[in-house]
Amino acid sequence: MGLRLDLAQPVSDADLRRLSAANPGYQFERTAEGVLLVSPTGGESGRRSGEVFAQLHAWNRTAALGVVFDSSTGFRLPDGACLSPDAAWVAGERWRALTPAEREGFPPLCPDAVFEIRSATDAPQALQDKLQSYLANGARVAVLVDPYLRRVTVGRPHQALQVFEAPDTVALDPDLPGFALACAPLWAEDGTP
Repeated sequence: MGLRLDLAQPVSDADLRRLSAANPGYQFERTAEGVLLVSPTGGESGRRSGEVFAQLHAWNRTAALGVVFDSSTGFRLPDGACLSPDAAWVAGERWRALTPAEREGFPPLCPDAVFEIRSATDAPQALQDKLQSYLANGARVAVLVDPYLRRVTVGRPHQALQVFEAPDTVALDPDLPGFALACAPLWAEDGTP
């Protein structure tokens, strides 16, 4: 189960880096209000986020349109939150526009595409709120995978959420041209399609 800590003062980027270095295996995020969120990743959650990352990475190798990030990357969003999606993609021109120092720290941008995978301890409403936060901060597409309900929710700015029930694949054109998320490995409890 994750922890939500309302501290006396907001958590800085330096604080997040120190906490992460001192506590490997835990994911630290900061809300726009400065609240610290802490959660470890369980085995199934890690496997599923690894699967999404692998699919996104394979697509990007061929498409060569940007940069792919895993769940350990914190992004400093325009509203001040520092969130770590389970997998993310940033268009190449946006990544190249950052300074080397910005790339080394928490990149000061919202990814163009974000993926969140629900774990057994995640509250569905909290993940829906996170999806909306990504969209409000500039994501072109935000994807929530719920393996327990076998549901994929896709959000895009100024559009109604698309909900797919037990899909085999979910195409994410035009935001990720030619990319379709294969869902069978995400539904499988033993990791096999």
